[in-house]
Amino acid sequence: MTTSPIDNLTLSDFESDWKKWHFEREEGLRDSVGWLSPTALHWLVDTDTTFGDLPGRWRADDDAVVVTATAADGLVRDGAPVDGELRIAAIEGAPGIELRHGERIVEVIRRTGDFALRVHDPEAQTLADFSGVPTFAPDPRWVFEARFVPFDDARTVTTGAVVEGLEHHHQALGRLEFRNEGVEHALIAFAGRSGALHVLFTDATSGVSTYPSARSLTVAVPADGTAVLDFNRAVNLPCAFTAYATCPVAPPENRLSFAVEAGEKVPS
Repeated sequence: MTTSPIDNLTLSDFESDWKKWHFEREEGLRDSVGWLSPTALHWLVDTDTTFGDLPGRWRADDDAVVVTATAADGLVRDGAPVDGELRIAAIEGAPGIELRHGERIVEVIRRTGDFALRVHDPEAQTLADFSGVPTFAPDPRWVFEARFVPFDDARTVTTGAVVEGLEHHHQALGRLEFRNEGVEHALIAFAGRSGALHVLFTDATSGVSTYPSARSLTVAVPADGTAVLDFNRAVNLPCAFTAYATCPVAPPENRLSFAVEAGEKVPS
């Protein structure tokens, strides 16, 4: 493999930094409304529908979700009870708009033009059973220096999803080029959160020891065109933890031919 760009760190520093990152990652998953808490995903139609113990009647039209409830139902939006009919216009592909019912959160989402309700419950069994995410041992050999080559113009890349019929549309900003064992590779980088780059990729471990549809890697935006790819911090998508997520699959350009034996494995 190519020499790691973290040679200025001792091995103990590297492992210590990774352990801190891994601890914070697992703490985030343990959040009461994180990706271990969903208990349902209800797709809406254009007629009023009820869903078990979820209060209210729900339907979707072309532009929004419409919920009808009374104050006694205990459904709350922005601190105010829902009393009557409320329209909720969720944005395509964006994080959901939240309503509360007691300790539960009802997340209104829009995916490929359709609306759905994702219910988060801090008493979810998946949260109670969580004992950590299995990983490969941290290894500095899986840290690469990469060259970020921005596209002349941002472009949209469309990928499928783990839910049949859905699509994800990503703002692609450029390519991350790196070498592994003397061979050139490149990954398309999408716009991520807080100005970072976001990479979805698969490799020869996908579907074997790692989640099949994709793993995710966050890459700091390079100031001088030089970025660091630390595959030790490759994480599972939410769909690895719950059946109630709508994760994308990796684009064909980001399917690495070699085995990236670093980062998170399939949850046990």
